[in-house]
Parts: sequence; C-alpha cells; structure tokens
Amino acid sequence: MKTLKRTLAAAELVLIFPAGLFMTALFVRNVQPEQYQPAHAAAQIVTWYAKGPVWLTLWTLMMALPFAVLVIGGATLVRNWRRDAELRRAAWEMLSLIRGNLATLVIAVATLASAGILGIVALHALTD
Repeated sequence: MKTLKRTLAAAELVLIFPAGLFMTALFVRNVQPEQYQPAHAAAQIVTWYAKGPVWLTLWTLMMALPFAVLVIGGATLVRNWRRDAELRRAAWEMLSLIRGNLATLVIAVATLASAGILGIVALHALTD
C-alpha cells in the first residue's frame, strides 16, 4: 500500500509540474528586468507556453493535467479516509489541537502572510 501511495504522489508531482513551472515562470519574470537571469529564462518559458498550440499549453498542460491530479488525489484521499482508522483519528486529533490553539495559528498565518506581502512589495520597489 505504501508503494502505491508513493507512486501516486510521484505521478501527481509529474502531472502538476508543467503548470507549476508556468506559474513560477510568470512570477520570476516579473521579479527583475528580463535582461537578467533568471527573469530571462522565465520569460522564455512564458513565451514558449504563449506561442505553443492552445490544445497543448492551455488545455493539456494547464487544465487537463492539474484536473487529473485533482481527481486522482481526491479519490485517493477519500479511499484512504474510509479505510484507515488511524488517519481519521489523527485528523480529528489535529483538528482539536487547531481549535485549541486557533488564535496562535491565526497569528502565525497573518505573520507569514505579512512577510510574503512585504517581500513582494520590496521586490516590486527594487525593480521599478
């Protein structure tokens, strides 16, 4: 069973990679001017996706493969939830811990979000 889970996890990473690469390239392309690396390489990736055939770049790489990951992952999670009592117990235990420490979790998430926002604003300010 562990081998099947590992195989599915690896397959999902492979299937989601093209869309993740494109999304990362979009971000990196805007971090600094295109004449510098890695923005130049990112711009080339975005251009390849934009110039490629729509059936391949949009429908297959950006929609069909992530949708396959969603379906396969969802089905696997539902199957594991139904079959594995230890997983259900651990999930309920984790939820009760979250509920008990919700204020701390909200503070942590807000702090991380603010760090991300400040990082994006700083990068934007540096590139203008």
